[in-house]
Amino acid sequence: MSTPPRLTIGLPVYNGEEFLSEALDALLGQTYEDFELIISDNASEDGTEEIVRKYAQEDSRIRYLRQPRNIGATPNHNVLLDQARGELFKWASHDDLYGRELLAKCVAALDARPEMILAHSHQAIIDENGAVTVPLDYRHKTDAPRPSARFKSLLFEPGGDDFYGVMRTEVLRRVTPMDSYHHADRTYVAELALHGPFYQVPELLYFRRDHPDRAERANPSKRSRCANLDPKRGNAILNPTARLLAEYVWGFVHGIRSAPLSSGERRACYLALVEWFTSRARPGGGGERVEDRAPVHAAELNLTVDRVVAGRERRVP
Repeated sequence: MSTPPRLTIGLPVYNGEEFLSEALDALLGQTYEDFELIISDNASEDGTEEIVRKYAQEDSRIRYLRQPRNIGATPNHNVLLDQARGELFKWASHDDLYGRELLAKCVAALDARPEMILAHSHQAIIDENGAVTVPLDYRHKTDAPRPSARFKSLLFEPGGDDFYGVMRTEVLRRVTPMDSYHHADRTYVAELALHGPFYQVPELLYFRRDHPDRAERANPSKRSRCANLDPKRGNAILNPTARLLAEYVWGFVHGIRSAPLSSGERRACYLALVEWFTSRARPGGGGERVEDRAPVHAAELNLTVDRVVAGRERRVP
């Protein structure tokens, strides 16, 4: 049997033909090459399969899985982790862009810091043409030594996208698998942070694309977003909105209960959760969203996108 790669990249996709080639060019053009790229196609009905098969013929690191039916975004994410062979794991999105040094810098950061369980980089939001609209400040204290401090920071600050960092696979397999209730990705990352600190590479190397067809935009209601994660959530009788929200809160509780914490840290996490829940219950207590931050004119950052992303043809005037 061949030696498994050090890193597994899992890329779930559904009808992603518009941006998929750009994302694949950026991932396959990384300076770090010891990885496998597993692509799980969620029964796409556009040209996604043709694109992936073309790339797979040219690069043996690609493994293509096609689901026989649309199983939902969450199961399609989870199957990729189940298939992973690498000691490190990273989810990737079919419409984002990745700096050429992203993987190398993240892997090096984890190698140099064995206590860290996740490494990611500074990021910016780009539009459908690849132009930077919002450069993001990373406000989370996920490198704090105390689990409760990391947990509280993730509760109260928006953004971060640590879900797309390079992570230690064995830690990922100890946390609760991704679910499909409202904001399930937030509880997933919060539970992960209870198992160890994160490291942020101080370079702009990740570019999250915001466009009309992105899942959050195409599914504006809580129910439609959850049904996108798992079709069974579309049943309003079995999955009323109250349940989708209650499971969200319970996801945090379950993470605290499951993590290897001291009694003092567990208590501090519960207190942070009560503080967060109280703040959310007040009128106007929904908190800031990343998407609400003011757009900027960032010509120098647009040049950064062109410079650091591999295989990218300049599309921004």
